[in-house]
Amino acid sequence: MIRGSSALARPSPVIRCLGYAAALLLALPLPVAKAEFAKVEPRPLEFPADHGSHPAFRTEWWYVTGWLGDAAGLPLGFQVTFFRTRPDTPPDNPSAFAPHHILIGHAAISDPALGQLLHDQRIARAGFGLAEAKIGDTAVWIDDWRLERSGNHYRARIQARQFTLDLTLEIMQAPLPQGEDGFSRKGRDPESASHYYSVPQLRVSGTLVRNGATVPVSGTAWLDHEWSSHYVAQGAVGWDWVGINLDDGGALMAFRMRDAEGESLWAGGALRSPQGEIKKFRPPEVAFDPRRKWRSPRTGTEYPVAMRLRAGDTEIELQPLFDDQELDARTSTGTIYWEGAVRAVANGKVLGQGYLELTGYWRPLEL
Repeated sequence: MIRGSSALARPSPVIRCLGYAAALLLALPLPVAKAEFAKVEPRPLEFPADHGSHPAFRTEWWYVTGWLGDAAGLPLGFQVTFFRTRPDTPPDNPSAFAPHHILIGHAAISDPALGQLLHDQRIARAGFGLAEAKIGDTAVWIDDWRLERSGNHYRARIQARQFTLDLTLEIMQAPLPQGEDGFSRKGRDPESASHYYSVPQLRVSGTLVRNGATVPVSGTAWLDHEWSSHYVAQGAVGWDWVGINLDDGGALMAFRMRDAEGESLWAGGALRSPQGEIKKFRPPEVAFDPRRKWRSPRTGTEYPVAMRLRAGDTEIELQPLFDDQELDARTSTGTIYWEGAVRAVANGKVLGQGYLELTGYWRPLEL
């Protein structure tokens, strides 16, 4: 028996070096498989499958906006949006609690009698039947917030803190593919693109509950569905977008991606006539010309809430239902933007109603 052996008490230099190396390896982060996202590439849209979720892509949204009237005919704007996003969670993580998809819901009422938005938002990890975005057809929900398509209509049910919406949106027209058969470029790099279609001229009926009173409402709405993995082009800080249901039965969509100086990096849009003829607009054919700005008393952000829009041969003025339609979504999507009900006017005559979205004015938008 050996007592006090230095061989046992003090490891050799070689053993010590091997121990240090092992400790260093254990301290280093292990290689982690990163999530890979599908690329947006030209292809025809396929329905009903493309009404549903596309989980291989990073970002997706179903965006419903419209105008409602009650029995007295007082106008209200409304917005219901569901976002699905994939974080960089390793795809091989087997845990049911891993956040493979995050769902976000926004809902707002634009009431000129109040002079600002009534707004609520939800955010949840997809799973356990509590929050889902289904493949194959539109069915997306977070708890008791739901948007679903069945046959020739959508159903939107939102129970917010200050209001409840229960709306049926009847489909009156076929989907309107945006861009090239649904492949919508957002910049010079073809990778900056989305799959994108609209469903304009939805006929809306249902109820709005506020302050304990249930009021029947009706009107028209517009639905956008987009999915992408690389939406915002390099150099872009945000976008201006408008969707207008024209009173003659036509539909007009236009957008531009803006740089930090407010200049257009890319633009596009489409006009569908009452007879169903579609005209697509190339970037040089679309221009947003600010006519009047409004400064938010809460954030100090200036928004061009009144615009002159040129889309091909069409020129209209976009006039807000009221100015303060700023939406603070920092607790869900992390940004603040202006999203409000507008009228389309030409030569003093109202031609239609829709929604204007102004992003990237508070801070550069990150998706």
